[in-house]
Amino acid sequence: MRSLLERGRERAEAEGLSIAFEEADAEALPFGDGAFDAVVSTFGVMFTPDQERAAAELLRVCRPGGQIGLANWTPDGFIGQLFKTLGRHLPPPAGVKSPMLWGTPERLSALFSAGASLGAAPRYFNFRYRSPDHFIEIFKTYYGPMLKAFAALDATGQAGLTAELYALIARLNKASDGTMIVPGEYFEVVIKKR
Repeated sequence: MRSLLERGRERAEAEGLSIAFEEADAEALPFGDGAFDAVVSTFGVMFTPDQERAAAELLRVCRPGGQIGLANWTPDGFIGQLFKTLGRHLPPPAGVKSPMLWGTPERLSALFSAGASLGAAPRYFNFRYRSPDHFIEIFKTYYGPMLKAFAALDATGQAGLTAELYALIARLNKASDGTMIVPGEYFEVVIKKR
């Protein structure tokens, strides 16, 4: 499978855009202070182990008066509930804060209030799949947290997790034709650096 960066480069080239793609550690960005007018993370930085350090890096590389845009899953939304389900079968690493905290106003204020003003609004992304089976197959093949959970469980554990995933989808599914349409809540966050 091609990497996301490789696919991004191909897409930019096809669109005639000149974009530099770099792989970097979100907790130690290889850019100077105030290097960017805008810094963006879509469901990415929220998964860093050291949340405070990652937030500090976002602020550091953003120029004064610049903006940081984030999209973060919420704890009560579909992905937050998916993580709770995974956690019942495979406990998260010790000492690591939940990435879903980035989807709460309280945590965002704690991470960014010292150097910025912020606004957050709930938004929804509809997960649309041919069926719940299709969603589970795709996510256990390509979505890191789910892939790791299934790889770590024996056959009995996998069957239990699968049953819970089907129950979660059935509870939230808006489709009635055998397909899957599940709204996933996230926070759209705009942070203005002082």
